[in-house]
Amino acid sequence: MNPLKSVLGTIIAGAVLAIILIFVLKGMQPAAEGAEAAKMTINPWAFWVWAHVLVGITWIGLLYYFNFVQVPVMPAAKADGTAPGITKHVAPLALLWFRWAAVATWITGAAALEAMHVGEGSGVVAAFTMEQGYQAIGMGAWLGTIMLFNVWVLIWPNQKKILGMVEASDEAKAKAATVALMASRTNTLLSIPMVLGMIAQGHGLPI
Repeated sequence: MNPLKSVLGTIIAGAVLAIILIFVLKGMQPAAEGAEAAKMTINPWAFWVWAHVLVGITWIGLLYYFNFVQVPVMPAAKADGTAPGITKHVAPLALLWFRWAAVATWITGAAALEAMHVGEGSGVVAAFTMEQGYQAIGMGAWLGTIMLFNVWVLIWPNQKKILGMVEASDEAKAKAATVALMASRTNTLLSIPMVLGMIAQGHGLPI
């Protein structure tokens, strides 16, 4: 059976390949000294960062799809009569992945913060209180949290009105479209410094 014929099969196959490559790369490294050092152990920080990046790509990728592709093309789609197909079939599925990827990104990010924290207390608290050494990732965590709020409190409830999932007057739909668009554009804006915060924690600021 070809795993590429389904989305789930493709994801599972990708995860299996990644695990195989982990062992291959591990085997290419110089042998560690001592029996304890030679044991295969899971690095929780590396694991959660990996998971965080994967689901984060899904979330931000869909955010960019909505802002760079779907929204700009809708006037033309309405003009040639193809817009109903987008709003009926494409948008609901994209929004499903979008909103739950946002949740998964926040949760895996919190897990990564806890895993990277070596002192007493909580890594999440250290990041959100901008403790010494956590300023960059803390900035990213705050922006990501604001973006998550926008997804569930502003974008999704208003998108349900726009897509006809809940009853709404034409006036309410027009207002919902404005609110959802501005919240989505705000998230696009915030995503740029948010990614900077994620990268700067491990690699330093560009300047």
